[in-house]
This record gives sequence, C-alpha cells and structure tokens, in this order.
Amino acid sequence: MALITPDKLKSSYDVIVVGSGAGGGQTAYTLTLEGIKVLMLEAGRNYVPETETPMFETPDQAPLRGAGTPDKPFGFHDSTIDGGWTVPGEPYTCANNERGRKFEWWRARMLGGRTNHWGRYSFRNGQYDFKPRTRDGLGFDWPMDYADLAPYYDKVEMLIGVYGENDGLENTPDSPPGVLLPAPKPRVGDLLFRKHAGRLGIPVVAAHRAVLTKRLDAGNLPARLHPGNPAAQRLVREAMEGRAACYWATECGRGCAIRATYQSTTVHLPPAMASGNLDLVTNAMVREVTTAPDGKASGVTFIDKTTGREHRAAGRVIVLAASSGETVRLMLNSKSARFPQGLANSSGLVGKYLMDTVGASFTGQIPALEDLPPHNEDGAGGAHVYAPWWQYQEQLAGKLGFARGYHIEIDGGRRLPGMRTAGGLEWVTGGSYGRKFKEDARRYYGSFMSFSGRGDMIPNEDSFCELDPAVKDKWGIPVLRFHWKWSEHEIRQAAHMQQTFADIVSAMGGKMRQPPEKDGAKAIANGGVIIHEVGGAIMGTDPAKSVTNQWSQTWDVPNLFLTDGAPFCSNADKNPTLTIMAQAWRAADHIVAELKKHNL
Repeated sequence: MALITPDKLKSSYDVIVVGSGAGGGQTAYTLTLEGIKVLMLEAGRNYVPETETPMFETPDQAPLRGAGTPDKPFGFHDSTIDGGWTVPGEPYTCANNERGRKFEWWRARMLGGRTNHWGRYSFRNGQYDFKPRTRDGLGFDWPMDYADLAPYYDKVEMLIGVYGENDGLENTPDSPPGVLLPAPKPRVGDLLFRKHAGRLGIPVVAAHRAVLTKRLDAGNLPARLHPGNPAAQRLVREAMEGRAACYWATECGRGCAIRATYQSTTVHLPPAMASGNLDLVTNAMVREVTTAPDGKASGVTFIDKTTGREHRAAGRVIVLAASSGETVRLMLNSKSARFPQGLANSSGLVGKYLMDTVGASFTGQIPALEDLPPHNEDGAGGAHVYAPWWQYQEQLAGKLGFARGYHIEIDGGRRLPGMRTAGGLEWVTGGSYGRKFKEDARRYYGSFMSFSGRGDMIPNEDSFCELDPAVKDKWGIPVLRFHWKWSEHEIRQAAHMQQTFADIVSAMGGKMRQPPEKDGAKAIANGGVIIHEVGGAIMGTDPAKSVTNQWSQTWDVPNLFLTDGAPFCSNADKNPTLTIMAQAWRAADHIVAELKKHNL
C-alpha cells in the first residue's frame, strides 16, 4: 500500500472505493486480499489511532476538562478529529427545523470514518428484519434472507472480534460455536438491571460488542476467513498478532492504541495496505462519478482539500461507501445527458426512504447503588449487557399500537469522574453546598442509571434528501437538503420506551426526576441524532422500485456499487455497522467473481 498524493495516481485502477469506514474498509480489505488493485479516496485527513489515542488520560487532562463544544460535542478526548454535526465549510440544510422534522447529519471526516467513534454494538439482523413487509405489511422486504448474509456475519465477527453469548432468543440470531469472544462479567448495575427487568419479562443478556476480551486466534482464524489463499492468510495473521486484548483502560470512543476495538484503521486497512494492492489518498473530496459514452462509470473527479486542485481517477469499477448521505449526494451531483436526475437514478429513488434509528432516553437515581464501597468497575469501554426486543408476538398480534421494536442500552456506574459527575444533583438533594455538597457528591456518585432505546424505523416517503438548489460547500459542490418525518409507529414506540424505562426504575426502587413522557413526539430524538442513517438508495428485485440489486450493484450502472448503508431498505433495531460490513464483504466477493469473468 501507498499513502499517496494525487500526483502519484496510477493511470487506472481495477476498483475505486470512496470512503474508508465500515463499508469502504471492508470492501478494500476483501478486494486487495484477492489481488485486486484498489484506489481508496477519503475526504478526511489521515488518522493513526496507535499514536493519537489519549490512553489513560483523565478528563481533567483534556481541554475544558472533557466538556463538549459545538465542534467537539463529545469532548476533546473523542476520537473524531474534524467531524461532527457541524463541519466548517461543509453545510447542509433542512426543509423544516422544527423538533421531530429536523435531521441532524453527523460526518466523521477522517480516515476510518465513523468506525473510530461508535458504540461497537454488533448485532445481527434477524429473519424478521430482512422480511419486515412479509411480517407486518409495512416498508420493504430485502431481496435476500438471513441465510444469505449469515456466512458473512460469521466472517466479520471472526475478523473484527466480537464478544457476546448465544441466548437462543427470537429474531436475535446466535453465532456458530467458536465465533464469539467471551463476554465480560456484568457490573453491579448490570446485575441489578437484569434482576429487576427480568421480573418485568424483559430479558437482559450479554451485549455483543466489537472489543477483544482475549486475543484473536491468529493461528486458525485466517484459514477460516480465506481458505485456499495463503497470501491473505499470512497478512491477516500478522494483523491479528498486532492486536492486544482489552485491558479496560480507556473508553472506546477515544479510539484504541492497542487495537483492541474494531476500527477500520486498525483492522481492515493494515492487511489491505500490506498487500501492496491499495493506494490511499486522504483529504480527497470526491465531487462526482464520471461516466463513459456507454453509460458505465469510468472514474471519479475529486478535489485535493490541501491544495484546492481538481483531479481525476479512472477505474473499471466504482464503489461508493462514503456514508448513506454522502453516497446519495455524490449520485445526485453526478449528472449527465444519460442521467439528468443523477447517476443510477432512473427509478427516481436516489435520496428517498432515508432512515435513522428511533431514539429516546430516561434517567433514574437508584438508592441501592448509593455509598457502595470502592471496587473495580472498569470494563470493556462500554456496555456489558443489554435487553433485546422481547415483544415480537404481542406486536404481531397488534396489541402494542406500533409495528416495530427496540432494544435497551444502559449506562451508569462509578466511572471516572468528569465535569458533570457531581452536577445535576439538586432534584435528589434539594440543593446543597460546601461540606454537604461534597458528602452528597460522594453518596450519589455512581447511583444514576440511564436507559436508551434504539428502535426500528419504517421507511416513509416524507424522510428523504435532495440537492439544495442554492447552497454549496466551500468547494462549490451542491449540498444536501433533508426532509424528515417520524410516523406514528415510531412516535408510539418512543412513548413505549419511556414507560418501560420508568417501570424498570420503579422496579429497582429508584427515583425519577420527572415522570415518563407520554407524548412520544416529545420523547423521540431528531432524525440523525443516533448517527445511524441508512437508506437513500434502497435495494430490491425491481429496477423501477429500487436502486440496487441484492449485491449492492446499481441497476442502471452495472459497474457502480454501494457498500455503505445506502442500500438498506429497512433499519432494524440492531445497530447497522455489522450488517454494513457483512453486506460489503458479500458485495466485494461478487465484484471479484465478476471481474474474473470479465463482466465488469
């Protein structure tokens, strides 16, 4: 691999991949290990987590003691460098800025994309999630079954390292033996949550997260991942040997200097780079996909953000994996006589059916967790347990008033104190200062638990994006304008979340600052806030009703593939990253096969 400047581009590549996150990283990994010559273009700067991660640093060592700002909303220890909901010089617009109608767009703008900043939750979609319309008559079915993607879930889990357990739950698929890593032990709050939620009929099980609780089996896994390919096996073995097991030192959102968590920068890109088949250009803002007279994609035009100069790169196959929104923006901006409404957009569906995860949260104060003796509550940089959706049958019978479910994530415990640890106590203490305030801070430290719902959104015609007719970014590229609307299904789901969380807090003997919000429209987060946007170029079986086929290959341009979340035609309650990677690996295998047959 070469980290190159634009003037070092080769005359042509087998494949050009736009984006370096979960989809782009996985695509480049699969292709390069099969000998395919790949150019990767990343809009953000280079990023090296091994040297840039603030391991062991306490919040007081960060600027503003770790507090968030508009340009660093998760604090200065967060791994995101130049991105966020606001990126200077790169605006976007919303048709409606009212609560519930506004979409907030997170962009990472760094090598590895959002894989550097994410919760590492790695859940498989189940069969209901691939065939939701068949089950409840809403939304769209995927043009594949769970069985089609299951082998790729296996491979991704083995490659990146996912801890968890098999619990045999409905629509929460298990992994084959030997695939998952051991789950970390539950913390005190986890055990309390499991005990009392269980009495309400809510299962609480080990979370599945992309964190190494032990070192990967570098002696055996490479052969399972790449049978018959000794060169790939060697590269993957070397990469796995360079990853250490987590030693509970640093929150995963900071990145990981020892490669214990999955980041594209530490898992996908090192073997791809070592293969010698990858050229990588950072600070490359792709403006459009170019096409040949026959309508096939011929390459891309991009701007070197460091010089402002425009460059062209040529390739036999173009893969867009820049995130759903950026992929859609590129397609809509890639206009020609053959594609006046945007590339591969004969269906008129590019930009349509944008989705995010339904989100609502609730916090309680748990007296049973007050004044606990000091003990080690370090852990795997995030949650050890969660509650998968448990009411599939009641929902199918129409008893809940909304069609799709959610899972529950929790947060709490005696974590490293920060600026806000002792703040916001007045609703519990009635207000205190001096010695009493210090006593209260010690007493209540670690006794708060927050509950977050992450729910399934049904695609709707009122949630989409298009090019803004007037606004452009600093490079003169038209920006996206978002339209957003939650349906009654999501609004009722958010209200159900609130009541469920309040019931759990009550069962735990806890206190609530305020009662649960009965109006789901007031409880639900704005679109985009959960940073799970997918859709915008949905897959299907009919070219008139979808943008890609099951291989993420666009119907109109057979050598154009989309391997991020854009082809998703539903957004399950499971976090989308694992499915993005599994589908990207499947699509990349298809590209390799078609290149060998000279079909692309």
